Amino acid sequence: MLIGERLRTLRDEKGLSQGDIEKRTGMLRCYTSRVENGHTVPSLETLEKFAHALEVPLYQFFYEGKKDPVLPPALKRKAADEAGRGETRQEVRDWQRFHHLLARMKESDRKLLLALAQKMAGR
Repeated sequence: MLIGERLRTLRDEKGLSQGDIEKRTGMLRCYTSRVENGHTVPSLETLEKFAHALEVPLYQFFYEGKKDPVLPPALKRKAADEAGRGETRQEVRDWQRFHHLLARMKESDRKLLLALAQKMAGR
C-alpha cells in the first residue's frame, strides 16, 4: 500500500480532517493533501509527526494487518523510560532530540564525539 493511501485510511478511521492534522502537526493542510494524493513522499521525520497526530505507532504506515505484528523476543524493545533513558517526560524528549541530532551528524563527527565520551567515561 502506498504511504499516502495509508495516511488517508488512518485519518478517516480516526474521523479527522486534513485541517485537524494541520492543527496537530503544524504542517499545512495542502501538504497532507499532496502526500495523500501521491504527489509528495514524506520523510521519516514527517511520518513520525503524522503518526503522533493520529495517535498510532509509526509502523502502521507500513503494516496492513489488523493485529499488532508479533516480534521475536530478541527484537522487542523497551520504552525509553524503561531503558534507563529518562524518568521524566522532559528527559525522554531530551534523549529523542539528542538521537535526532546524532542522526544528522557526519560520521566522522559522530566518531569524534564517541571517542570523547569514552575518554571521559574512563576517568
